[in-house]
Amino acid sequence: MTQKTRVVVVDDHPMVAEGIEAILESYDDIDVVATLSDGQAMIDQLTELRPDVILMDLNMPGLGGLSATEMILERAPETRILILSMHDSPEYITTALSHGARGYVLKDVPTDEIKTAVDAVIAGERYLCTGAEGALEPQINAREQLTNREQTVLLQLAQGKSNKDVALELDISVRTVETHRKNLKRKLGISSTAGLTRYALEHGVLQGGIR
Repeated sequence: MTQKTRVVVVDDHPMVAEGIEAILESYDDIDVVATLSDGQAMIDQLTELRPDVILMDLNMPGLGGLSATEMILERAPETRILILSMHDSPEYITTALSHGARGYVLKDVPTDEIKTAVDAVIAGERYLCTGAEGALEPQINAREQLTNREQTVLLQLAQGKSNKDVALELDISVRTVETHRKNLKRKLGISSTAGLTRYALEHGVLQGGIR
């Protein structure tokens, strides 16, 4: 008899957690061993529950999904974590993946896609639902479209420099720097300076070029 995949659902909305549990329990090869309401509860019961896959909400009271993901993977690096979220912005998705999540599933996906996601991460693959993949496409395409000057400005901003510092460094006006910053955010689908910095870190900009 094939060993069942042990799954824990972590979400502070009982209806969501119970709904996912009901979907997954309908499959013979999955055993939902617990539904929990926050990240700390998952960490406290990690050794006892020994999940193969954790379906983790991002925004929860107390310990949120990202922090919990990092802490769980420090303790049990073989655990596969799938982020469950309502947010389809590139920043949320890339941040979740950079924290060690193996996949990202939007809460409005068809029910059978949750099972597909669990199967994929168990097989060692990364899984992004269709909506999440679509949200990342602008970022992927934009990498090719950044001008040399935009890449230079991105590098400066990622080093924590202000618009004024960048203007002095590159011998351009502050207004020109602001224009470059706006264009970078638009092209990369990023809304904040912190998001630009994170993008630069994840794509090797600080090592001297975009990967």
